[in-house]
Amino acid sequence: MSKIVGLLRRRPVVSPELLTLIVSISFTLFYNATFWEKVFELHSPDLPGSWLTLIGYGVLMTLIQYVVFMLFATRYTVKPVMIVLILVAASVSYFTTTYHTYFDTTMVVNTLQTDTREAGELLTLGLFNHLLIFGILPIVVLLRLKVSRSRWKVALIRKVAYFSGGIVLLIGSALLIYQSLSSEMRNNPEMRYLLTPGNYVVSLVRVLTANENNHLEKKIPLSTEATYVGDAKPKLIVMVVGETVRAANWGLNGYDRQTTPELAKRDLVNYPDVNSCGTSTAVSVPCMFSPWGRDNYDGNAIEQHESLLDVLKLAGFDVLWIDNQSGCKGVCDRVTNIKTDSSKLQSGCTQGECFDDSLREALEEKTKDLKKNTVVVLHEMGNHGPSYYKRYPKAYEKFTPVCRKDDLSQCDAQSIKNAYDNAILYNDHVLSGMIDYLEKQNTVDATLLYASDHGESLGENGVYLHGLPYLIAPDEQTHVPMIWWLSKSILRDEGIDYGCIQSKAKSHHSHANLFHTILGLAQIKTDVYDPSLDMAASCHSS
Repeated sequence: MSKIVGLLRRRPVVSPELLTLIVSISFTLFYNATFWEKVFELHSPDLPGSWLTLIGYGVLMTLIQYVVFMLFATRYTVKPVMIVLILVAASVSYFTTTYHTYFDTTMVVNTLQTDTREAGELLTLGLFNHLLIFGILPIVVLLRLKVSRSRWKVALIRKVAYFSGGIVLLIGSALLIYQSLSSEMRNNPEMRYLLTPGNYVVSLVRVLTANENNHLEKKIPLSTEATYVGDAKPKLIVMVVGETVRAANWGLNGYDRQTTPELAKRDLVNYPDVNSCGTSTAVSVPCMFSPWGRDNYDGNAIEQHESLLDVLKLAGFDVLWIDNQSGCKGVCDRVTNIKTDSSKLQSGCTQGECFDDSLREALEEKTKDLKKNTVVVLHEMGNHGPSYYKRYPKAYEKFTPVCRKDDLSQCDAQSIKNAYDNAILYNDHVLSGMIDYLEKQNTVDATLLYASDHGESLGENGVYLHGLPYLIAPDEQTHVPMIWWLSKSILRDEGIDYGCIQSKAKSHHSHANLFHTILGLAQIKTDVYDPSLDMAASCHSS
């Protein structure tokens, strides 16, 4: 018995290089399940020679991590560095395994911009269990190890020898599987965003360096001249930015459930074929208010320039952004912006969150007795997941049973779909209420344009939520609903042929149309306006 106790008390001694190798091997074997699933799909073990390729992938992954991590591993730094990497790998591997999340730069931006409420919905029991097994327990084992002491000359020679050996083996393994590797990286470049923890670490460095390069004290104007050329009564242009609503579940698009019964009774234009600019709020919202659409997407240019709201302000419009989400991602920084305040427990709000009907109430309050051209942007909470059941009042729970868990892996597909559809049903009510209010405003030319920022995956092919790289994103994440309501007075005063608008609605559209359509509606003359992207430009009566 005393021998056993003695063995348990003994702390194994390892060199920094050996400890780094052990952690690197562990990452390859235990923290990259989704990556290996993809590899096994491409290289079935039943095929001749596949095992050699699979082993080559494993060796290459391990050596890349080993060589990089060893640069930061000394006797004094190896444990802190490995602990941080283990925590990162444990966290990232949970989301890649559970939701099939790809951690590219966009996803890293999403994590950095996530507020406490959004983060809280992701802190599930499943995550804590995963962190315990793949984070805390390995760290406890690591802390039991003793890092060997060596004279600096011996340590330097050993590090050079290990590093050189790692480089040689890395090159050798790369050459061994070069043909397969190069083909896979060309055909499936997104797979690198599954390699944990390198996916998060590399993307984080890119985001931080890009932010440093793009940070400007003053944004570059999109235009230095913007002139209002209309002469009718004041305009009230309302743009509603939806959240996480996909076109597939939109009742007006022919979905087998009527999730938009109130909108179906309104005289409006529905656009069934609309693509988003991105698959996340961080990409789509800034893009929706820029002249760069998906086809000409330039994240750096969008970050460095002002937005559509600045052009409207330059033309003399009052501009107001009302937010019920996690912020405007820089779009509204230079115009008046307010946020729904759940702490006041106003109508439609609970402690911590407001339902989207609070946006309608704020719209009514802020647009009484308008005397000036005004644009109001309403940023919805919409269908933000994974807690779809929290996005609507109980009265709108038409489809049951619903998933009432933040961890979607604990719910069946139908209950997830039910909760998601109930949130759309409530959004239908919110948008209809806004239209009803605007329809009563006889002293202004009113219009409302709604578009969701991106879609959502609800478990199709094992994928949940959103944020996949656009190249591989499924239609559920990029195909979004859009509607446009125009008052009779704005149609008359601007000479817009409503029948023409309706006839063009079924053609393909995208977020790129929003910027120029709003400028056209506002009757603003500016060099940044492109009539070919204005959905009403060809429908003006001569």
